Amino acid sequence: MTYAEAKAYLLQQLPMFQRIGPAAYRADLHNIKTLCEWLGNPQERLRCIHVAGTNGKGSVTHLIASVLQEAGYKVGVYTSPHYKDYRERIKINGRFISPHYITKFVNQYRGKFATLNASFFEITTALCFQYFADKKVDYAVIETGMGGRLDSTNIIRPLLSVITNISFDHQQFLGDTLPQIASEKAGIIKPGIPVVIGEIHPQTREVFIRTASERGSPIVFAEQLCKGKLPKSDLAGDYQQKNIRTALAAVICLQNSGVEISAKAVKKGFANVTANTRIMGRWMVRRKNPLVIFDSAHNEAGIRAVVSQLKKIKYERLRWVYGAVADKDLTAIFRLLPRHATFYFCNARIPRALPAGELHRLACAHGLQGDYYRSVRSAFRQAMRDAGPRDVVLVAGSVFIVGELL
Repeated sequence: MTYAEAKAYLLQQLPMFQRIGPAAYRADLHNIKTLCEWLGNPQERLRCIHVAGTNGKGSVTHLIASVLQEAGYKVGVYTSPHYKDYRERIKINGRFISPHYITKFVNQYRGKFATLNASFFEITTALCFQYFADKKVDYAVIETGMGGRLDSTNIIRPLLSVITNISFDHQQFLGDTLPQIASEKAGIIKPGIPVVIGEIHPQTREVFIRTASERGSPIVFAEQLCKGKLPKSDLAGDYQQKNIRTALAAVICLQNSGVEISAKAVKKGFANVTANTRIMGRWMVRRKNPLVIFDSAHNEAGIRAVVSQLKKIKYERLRWVYGAVADKDLTAIFRLLPRHATFYFCNARIPRALPAGELHRLACAHGLQGDYYRSVRSAFRQAMRDAGPRDVVLVAGSVFIVGELL
């Protein structure tokens, strides 16, 4: 296979949650364990920080990685989904995995993948572990794909576990209540391994305390550990303050465990996240006059944070390019969306997307106003044509519509 063929194999032929949704979800760890056994269990050669949570886990992953990079370490980062390029998922010090390595991996193991009927995420996770082990990274910051207990990343034994927050998302897999969802996320807590909890919530606090106690894991709540002034970061959006606090608590725990990280590295790491890690999709200001913002908020908590941030901006009209996936509970999200905005409904080019016409119909039934468009780009172009210099054009609602415009 060439790289183009290997990439097509990964993106098109394997069951992939990003594209098709629930049909691609594997609720057990058998395949990833088997894949990694074939590879010689590369994950056992890694020093990992494991990050889960409903929102903010990507930001926290990149914040921690940036600090470790500034401390002089070679740092692997594994995140999902990707926006434009499959290689975004696997990075070392901000550099994407090479096409050559991906091609070699797929050619070498494709026959074994077929015997397992392995999924896209299972294979990509195994590839990540193998790549980081081969490249001898000092640390690997690993973000869960979804949940925690049954996530393919959950075969690692990390130095530290981090759970950012708990909100409603993927209820069909993780549960219908916050304690149920917290219990699934708490599945990444390993016996004797410290865990940082990013947010104190009355419905989830006891779940984490009980799980940590049962497993003999020291537990730290970021809100209690980091009460003072937080480091300045180049990640925009006030909602990042929670993520910065969570990442800072994680860094302090790493320092306490013997990882050498200077105060200077902490300061520079938080200040230079974008340059160090190439993070994308978080309150990205793409243009001014009109103010154009891209944000990957896609669930109830994420949309609430974006709407709160918008209230701090002065503008004449809000023009929102909005798309969603078909398996998302939109009723709660629609309640949060501002009634004064003009919406430009669209759908990404993935089978999982909710068709723009259907999205428009549902949104109008909830009192939202706007029209629908045949593509993300046509919706965005129309929003830009309509926008005055003092308007805001926001693209949010799905990672995938942001990805099509980056």
